[in-house]
Amino acid sequence: MSHGPRSGLAAVSSALLAMSRHLEVRDVLKTIVASARELLDAQYAALGVPDDHGGFAQFVVDGVSEEQWKAIGPLPRQHGILAAMLHEARAERLADVRKDPRFEGWPKAHPDLVDFLGLPIRDGDEVIGALFLANKNCERPEGGCGFTQDDEELLGILAQHAAIALTNARLYERSRELTIAEERSRLAHELHDAVSQKLFSLRLTAQAAARLVDRDPSRAKGELQQVAALAAEAADELRAAVVELRPAALDEDGLVATLRTQIQVLDRAHSARVTFAGRGVKALPASQEEALLRVAQEALHNALRHSGADHVDVTLDRRDGGAVLRITDDGSGFDPQAVRHAGRHLGLVSMRDRASGAGGSLTVESVPGKGTVIEMEVPGG
Repeated sequence: MSHGPRSGLAAVSSALLAMSRHLEVRDVLKTIVASARELLDAQYAALGVPDDHGGFAQFVVDGVSEEQWKAIGPLPRQHGILAAMLHEARAERLADVRKDPRFEGWPKAHPDLVDFLGLPIRDGDEVIGALFLANKNCERPEGGCGFTQDDEELLGILAQHAAIALTNARLYERSRELTIAEERSRLAHELHDAVSQKLFSLRLTAQAAARLVDRDPSRAKGELQQVAALAAEAADELRAAVVELRPAALDEDGLVATLRTQIQVLDRAHSARVTFAGRGVKALPASQEEALLRVAQEALHNALRHSGADHVDVTLDRRDGGAVLRITDDGSGFDPQAVRHAGRHLGLVSMRDRASGAGGSLTVESVPGKGTVIEMEVPGG
């Protein structure tokens, strides 16, 4: 911001082009917020997408560091000025948001906001978000707001295009979900038609062998050989189906984009904050990419369903020619030795098997009350 805000048609055009480049909802939201803050030269910007329970399904900020955001705590509820923008569906331009009668305060770690500009993002008659900025980087008029009527109109133009970009991103994600559902349905039919028939034949043959064991051992032996052959065929069918279960997104988007999308979905669906960073990782052999994805899914499931974590952080970094996946949570933790001795594995055996099967290694560090770190490394290929 040292050179001041960009202005004019070129700045608006640049912001709109940036929004149109992304198809995933979270990326679109981040681009909208960053573009609005730069365009209007504000210190802070945020965008909230409401849920149906008085909170926000998504809330994206710009101008606040990761450490600040973590210290602020849970996402805000729909109250005060935020509720006004969502429910009254009109712009709000205030000289000092703290003096507005609807102001209800904020957490201790929250930055201090003064002048404020906010407006709803609408798709037809539906309010699909609230976009707002605070602390204009300018000399404020005495008792007045740093944001002007021109700023409000400019943000209104941006909000109209943001609604289009956000709607398109939602449609894209929905189409991908439908594609995945259709693929699962197809595989379910194939498993029923192929594997279940093999297993039915195997059961009948085994029953016949059992009846022949005492009165005709030689025929029973032949039936048991048939059982072995049918079992091998069923195993082959299952193996082929499992190979097909490799997520289509891995082939289409690669591991980093697939992980980012899935973690964004989890971040929306759970009260815990789930974050992801992928740095410098190049394409890996297919078996390693799938193993890394499956281990991440299992570790995330444990952290979000069992640990009570407030924050789960996933990183995927390049290491030599391979990659290292790290899942860290601040949950309740556990004693790995006690879990093993009690016969409860929390998916650890499966994760280790996947790691070793891909030529990699898995380490688990956890202490009761101090969270868990799971790290998987693969050598690449």
